Amino acid sequence: MSRELITEEHGEEFTDAGNLQDLHGLKDLHGLKDLHGALLSTRSVEQFLHEMAVLAARLVRGGLSCGMTMQPSGKPVTVACSDDVAARVDEVQYELDDGPCLHAMRDGHMVRIEDTAEKAFWPEFEAQAAAHGIRSCLALPLNADGDSAGALNLYAREASAFGTAEARRAENFAAGASSVLSLARRLASDAALIDQLRSSLTSRTVIDQALGIIMAREHCNQARAFAILRSASQNSNVKLRDVASAVVTSVTGEPPQPPPPFGEGQL
Repeated sequence: MSRELITEEHGEEFTDAGNLQDLHGLKDLHGLKDLHGALLSTRSVEQFLHEMAVLAARLVRGGLSCGMTMQPSGKPVTVACSDDVAARVDEVQYELDDGPCLHAMRDGHMVRIEDTAEKAFWPEFEAQAAAHGIRSCLALPLNADGDSAGALNLYAREASAFGTAEARRAENFAAGASSVLSLARRLASDAALIDQLRSSLTSRTVIDQALGIIMAREHCNQARAFAILRSASQNSNVKLRDVASAVVTSVTGEPPQPPPPFGEGQL
């Protein structure tokens, strides 16, 4: 049957070919290093995901196309791809609401199509994939922190392109990608927290500056200055920080400057 879930029975082939296993393990190790290198060197999530798709297409075997499916807003979309063919074949599945990548993402199993010409499991998808020059497919689930994060979709222009060795490399890559995605998610959360803290610190600094100006002008204490500032905010329906910023600007002639970046050890 064209669709196949990878099971433990494939392990015997690798244990019988020790030298080949070592070579594959070395390639997998380089792939994981490349993944971490991409995470550290790219400047955006979009660029990182693109690098991941290109790496997968290169490391599993030559001549592949790769797409990455995720559901950031509840609907599957291709967030990165190695080329336009992968994006188009991914889109076919979204339009049909079925296919190997959606099955892998929803069920959490690796799915393989040996030959799209057979039209054995998803006839309409396989016919359209073949029309784009794709003869075999391999789809693997991606996870982040134990949750389904998407699917890695590999497409080949020849039938039966994903043998035992290719499936293993793809599975190892997907496992490495899942761990890196978890790290990327945590880094994004940390970055968001730092941004929130920085924004909070900036607001606090501007408000304190405005309070100092009001205290000097009105010859009052801090509590009275804050009451004046809050009243101005409520009466004008403008955020407290923005009113404070206007007060500071009226004295200094320029907008308040943000505090210096957090130094090491401050968080």
